[in-house]
Amino acid sequence: MNTQRNLRRTVLPNGLIVLTERMEHVRSVAMGAWIKSGSRCEAPEINGISHFVEHMVFKGTRSRSSLQIAREMDSIGGNLDAFTGKETICFNVKSLADHVPIALDVLADLVLNPTFASTEIERERGVILEEIKIDEDNPDVLVHELFTQNFWKDHPLGKPILGTTQTVGRLDQQKLFDYHAGRFRGGNMIFSAAGDLEHDQFVEAIAQKFAPLMPGEPAFESQTPQASARILLQNKKSLEQVQLCLGVPAPPITDDNRFATLILNTILGGGMSSRLFQTIREERGLAYAIYSDLSPYSDTGSLCVYAGTSAGKALEVVDLVMAEFNNLKENPLSDEELRRGKDQLKGNILMGLESSNSRMANLARQEMYFHQFFTAEEVIARIEAVTAEQIQTMAKRLFVPDRIAITLLGRLNGIKLTRDRLVC
Repeated sequence: MNTQRNLRRTVLPNGLIVLTERMEHVRSVAMGAWIKSGSRCEAPEINGISHFVEHMVFKGTRSRSSLQIAREMDSIGGNLDAFTGKETICFNVKSLADHVPIALDVLADLVLNPTFASTEIERERGVILEEIKIDEDNPDVLVHELFTQNFWKDHPLGKPILGTTQTVGRLDQQKLFDYHAGRFRGGNMIFSAAGDLEHDQFVEAIAQKFAPLMPGEPAFESQTPQASARILLQNKKSLEQVQLCLGVPAPPITDDNRFATLILNTILGGGMSSRLFQTIREERGLAYAIYSDLSPYSDTGSLCVYAGTSAGKALEVVDLVMAEFNNLKENPLSDEELRRGKDQLKGNILMGLESSNSRMANLARQEMYFHQFFTAEEVIARIEAVTAEQIQTMAKRLFVPDRIAITLLGRLNGIKLTRDRLVC
């Protein structure tokens, strides 16, 4: 029992973990079924199957057609959605508290009873192939994808969540059924909910709906990937800008120093007052979009800097990023900048917990990665405890020249970039 956030946790006989957070001031409930497998758990030949399954459950169950699913949700003003990540698939629904029985019935039906009809598979394959083309046509998505594939080379973490034209083309009904039977199991799933609900009654309803869920968890061991510091220059004449993605390995999501890393990222490129934004956009006018981003996973992570600039300015942007890396390593933060970074991070985290959807997701992720729950007060205390020295130590740990990877995509006009330039 967590008193400050009114959290409760129950494990059903089939291994399904049920988490709830009662929020007395709202009239709705957000619910999510979380599968603890994503695209990094796929064999190379079925890359994209997690995302394909996520799409296909909406195409019909043993008792509902896709039209019935849509109409039933619309009739209660509910919001039904899903997404696939590298380490998870989530199916979620939000509805008024009065309509929870219907919303839960639809959600459980989708997760447990998809039919994977052959005609629907062919149709949805076409939809996903179009989705892959959208990403290929979107330069900032494409440069991140190319960077990731090269950074986690030859490891499932580097493979695209959507899969490739080839792998998606080969997925068939039997493969979908096999994947669903293997991954959608009690020991590999979390059901979280937040909003106007009562835990014991809710658990009773879940136990009833999810009784058919098989116990156990998949016997799948994912090796921790080794990052490779590759320099990739890829010409794409149709682009007006050069897209730049530059990154280093970063600690996993549960790392003890994660709050130092979060503040470091905030100060480096996490907003309009960040160093990269101020230097590269405001002072020099070299880019419209410039930011840094953390991608932490269960056993590893990356910190990336993204910018879109012109071919003539690309190397200058790289030099300025290197200068900021060096500055963070050599000089401790001022008290004022450290205070600003902490307050910005606290604001982001606390405002992020204002909706029932985000609390539902936060519950599931804490269970998945930490097997415990942190109150807002504990998180704030951890942020406040970070010192300028810890951030400087983390900068020295992260920004090592021979671990820096970079991808440039666009009309490169003969740009030459060698490792000699990546000095910080």
